[in-house]
Amino acid sequence: MKIVVLDGYTENPGDLSWDGLGRLGELTVYDRIPENDIGEIIRSIGDAEMVYTNKTPITKEVIDACPGIKFISVLATGYDVVDCGYAREKGIPVSNVPAYGTAGVGQFAIALLLEICHHAAHHSDAVHQGRWEGSSDWCFWDYPLIELDGKTMGIIGFGRIGQQTGKIAKAMGMDVIASDRVQSEGGKAIGSYVELEELLARSDVISLHCPLLPENRGIINKDTISRMKDGVIILNNSRGPLVVEQDLADALNSGKVYAAGLDVVSVEPIQRDNPLLKAKNCIITPHISWAARESRQRIMDCAVANARAYLAGSPANVVNP
Repeated sequence: MKIVVLDGYTENPGDLSWDGLGRLGELTVYDRIPENDIGEIIRSIGDAEMVYTNKTPITKEVIDACPGIKFISVLATGYDVVDCGYAREKGIPVSNVPAYGTAGVGQFAIALLLEICHHAAHHSDAVHQGRWEGSSDWCFWDYPLIELDGKTMGIIGFGRIGQQTGKIAKAMGMDVIASDRVQSEGGKAIGSYVELEELLARSDVISLHCPLLPENRGIINKDTISRMKDGVIILNNSRGPLVVEQDLADALNSGKVYAAGLDVVSVEPIQRDNPLLKAKNCIITPHISWAARESRQRIMDCAVANARAYLAGSPANVVNP
């Protein structure tokens, strides 16, 4: 049996092992394939029965051109890169990897927030550049330093990752409020559920942890920003299109939004003309919240478990039943 991994580099740049999958069949791993090169995607899959992808699209055209495909697994939680409906029509189960990065992604959201509050990297660079040794005073700072204790963290999307972020915020003394269509007892133990309007009005920090859906695309826009506190901080390490980027850039440049910490943008890799690149007080990292080694090992372990479950006749984590 042939197994193909279409874009394995980001999952495993060399610090993990593909041996678990390799023991199950004839394994071929490609580091990366151009997402828009359908011909190359089809050639790479060939007559493989099991196909693993992260961001490489598996469309109707690809499925029709590769009739050997019997199982598709996504090396991530999101699975919109696969035409799951058509795969279902063809009797092909599509599996994903749920809940692999809850701790790491929540931690990264707080890391963005703490960098905004203290600009530790900037001040370390300043010291290494000799500014401290040449200072007239025993200390200096170039940005306002912000204490989070007693401030309000508003979390939009209070699932596993949102709740993990809330736990850390609560441990730092923040008041946690959340907006979500579904309420849980676990969420109530961490914070208070409120309507979105109240969250926008009350929050000192707003953190996005929701999946991208038609109804929340562009949820951060000039209208919702106008209903926030002056000087609010916005965090997004969920999905880039949740934010209307020009509106956020305008709000940063005007000072309505004090700062933003972003790990995702609408088009990735980021485009040179993205207005957030020139916005004031905007920290942008290259979509790495998910990428702690521990998180990627969980992806690898689940990828192998998904394959074994398929081979046993009971596919697991199926998103297109």
